Amino acid sequence: MQNPNEDTEWNDVLRAKGIIPQKPIEKEMTEDEIVQMLEGTIQEKTGGSVNLEKLSLGELDELEDDEEERVLAEYKAKRLRELKSELVRSKFGTVLEISAQDYTAEVNKAGEGVWVILHLYKQGIPLCALINQHLTQLAAKFPTTKFIKSISTVCIPNYPDKNVPTIFVYFEGNMKQQFIGPIPLRGMNLTIDELEFLLGKAGAVPTSIKKDPRPKVEDKMMASLGVRNRTKDSDTEEED
Repeated sequence: MQNPNEDTEWNDVLRAKGIIPQKPIEKEMTEDEIVQMLEGTIQEKTGGSVNLEKLSLGELDELEDDEEERVLAEYKAKRLRELKSELVRSKFGTVLEISAQDYTAEVNKAGEGVWVILHLYKQGIPLCALINQHLTQLAAKFPTTKFIKSISTVCIPNYPDKNVPTIFVYFEGNMKQQFIGPIPLRGMNLTIDELEFLLGKAGAVPTSIKKDPRPKVEDKMMASLGVRNRTKDSDTEEED
């Protein structure tokens, strides 16, 4: 699996299309912060016994060069640790197909701090196919969340067809949210933004969509009847 944090042309295209998240902007240390760290380190190293005001420019330059190199090395090591930690967490990125035998390993033993989204689906059901399409894109966008799917009766024998599609949301092996049947999952009008919102509301993905993007019922009814928004019509008439 390709690392979503790598600087490649393909990842740039995926970021531009919103399929994978933008790389986090690294915070640069300000000059004042570096100077403050240097001064603190120098005082700590010398035990406060050196009067910096009495040092020559050459001595100051030599001392500053040594400490600046050490401080920058520590800062670089800190950033490398942070990036490695993020890389370990960003180890998913695809939707994994599982069977009943895989459930314990993939869900209950997913790991500390890991969110798992399980889609129980059945072939031949359009809404299941739509959700699988949405989950494929969301898995690439949120690689720190584990996305898995399974044919309902393969994962749970005799699972009722009326309950399909079903989405279970787990955190560290414990169920946190469930969407059972087409009504909670909003039917064939479900958009990828709506699904992202629902999963984000459950805590499973770090989404920026905080407001439900689903159109209000009255707006949908008015649109289906071809009725224009009265407020907008009034505003237009007043402008006229």
